Amino acid sequence: MLYNFLISLVDQFSALNVFRYLTFRTGLSVMSSMLVVFIIGGPFIKFIESHKITGPIREDGPLDHIIKKVGTPTMGGVLILVGILSGTLLWADLKNSYIWVLLFVATSFGMLGAIDDYLKIKRNNSNGISSRAKIVWQIILSLIAIMLLLNFESNEHTKNLYFPFFKNLTLHLGLFFIPFAIFIIVGSSNAVNLTDGLDGLATVPVMLVALSFTLICYVVGNVVFSEYLHIPYIVNVGEASIFCGAMVGSCLGFLWYNAPPAKIFMGDTGSLSLGGSLGAVSIISKHEIVLGIIGGLFVLETASVIIQVISFKLTGKRVFMMAPLHHHFEKKGWAESTVVIRFWIISIILALIGLATLKLR
Repeated sequence: MLYNFLISLVDQFSALNVFRYLTFRTGLSVMSSMLVVFIIGGPFIKFIESHKITGPIREDGPLDHIIKKVGTPTMGGVLILVGILSGTLLWADLKNSYIWVLLFVATSFGMLGAIDDYLKIKRNNSNGISSRAKIVWQIILSLIAIMLLLNFESNEHTKNLYFPFFKNLTLHLGLFFIPFAIFIIVGSSNAVNLTDGLDGLATVPVMLVALSFTLICYVVGNVVFSEYLHIPYIVNVGEASIFCGAMVGSCLGFLWYNAPPAKIFMGDTGSLSLGGSLGAVSIISKHEIVLGIIGGLFVLETASVIIQVISFKLTGKRVFMMAPLHHHFEKKGWAESTVVIRFWIISIILALIGLATLKLR
């Protein structure tokens, strides 16, 4: 919005040419979204507290959660969404179709999460939208996003799956691209949702993944860097760096209020939106497998739930003391802050490994 206006004035003011630089606008996107969340966060939390908009705490979870976290405001994902929209709409080229696909995923999944949060608050329990209905809506929203992508920005790379560490290994998915892309978006959305169980636990890993994809989108959209790194060059996808930068800034601003002890939880409003957005970014940048590496913490958390459910149904025994994985370590006696910081460290290591795949081909 602001970018398009400023560029229209370049002929009169040559200094405005600086806004043509993607790196400059990405930095502005990070700062703008962070400041928006930071500034409105305080008043928003007071509003939420005054209206007693608090989410339920798992009754089967660690005892200190019930004691310490009950009454904490939820739906903080609204803050994150406002930050993402602000940074993206201000500094992205709104003529770029990739931007609108990403904004659709972020807002639609955020709205789905908000409805889920609202029902939980209204009923004062963990029964929001049923799991089946939530999955169905996630599939529908993902399908719409994929159709938009195929209609407006389809290219020779869209339906290909590229493998890290291998220079020329490519799998053409053809008709399987649509269910594969839906799986990535829905899976990523739910994986972040499962991870969001401790103060700040999901926020920092999401920020690290978004930061990594800020760089990935930039190099994929740059013909020189993509050729040097032997990764597919995709025209116009570099603009997605603005969106990723807005995610980084929003999460950074939100972390101010979500750091232990959290003053507010992001709720499904934030986790579904952020997870779905990361999945969508990986699809348009053709780094879906790399998302599984950089976002490996989310994969581990999801795998722990799947293993726990399968094991209990088949044998009647639990593999973990409690799932997702972060609760298992709490049950083993780890302090919440210890679990969170160690999981952050794991996320940093995985992000570095994922970024290394750009060169190791």
